[in-house]
Amino acid sequence: MNVKAALSPQDIARACADAMWAEDDASKGLGMEIVEIGPGFATLAMTVRPDMVNGQRIAHGGFIFTLADSAFAFACNSHNERVVAAQGQITFIKPGKLDDRLVAKAREVTRGGRSGIYDVRVTAGDTVIAEFRGHSRVIPGTWLPTQDQ
Repeated sequence: MNVKAALSPQDIARACADAMWAEDDASKGLGMEIVEIGPGFATLAMTVRPDMVNGQRIAHGGFIFTLADSAFAFACNSHNERVVAAQGQITFIKPGKLDDRLVAKAREVTRGGRSGIYDVRVTAGDTVIAEFRGHSRVIPGTWLPTQDQ
């Protein structure tokens, strides 16, 4: 089947997310959920659990980074290409707290050739918790069968 001819970009993004989610034990294990998905964007959410707070009794930065990284991954894998992170950087702005529902909204800034740049904002309600920028790299393969497969 020619995926691009048969499905809309939104349908392709959703189908890629479903295929990727089925294999994403890390995101599921941390209690993440996909809130929204589309071509070049993704929103994921996660509630800060007791096992996610550090000695300061705030959300451990590694978990915030992981949520942002997962949103980034779903956004950059939304075009039926297999894509991995080449680089990721985060700036923590305010602390996340126990029981906060963190929401990571990823959006495509630019994509061309094998490279892309994506920005992710992590919030708790109206409070910005962190800003993440990820650089992506396309690798061989697709999430959905294409005419060539």
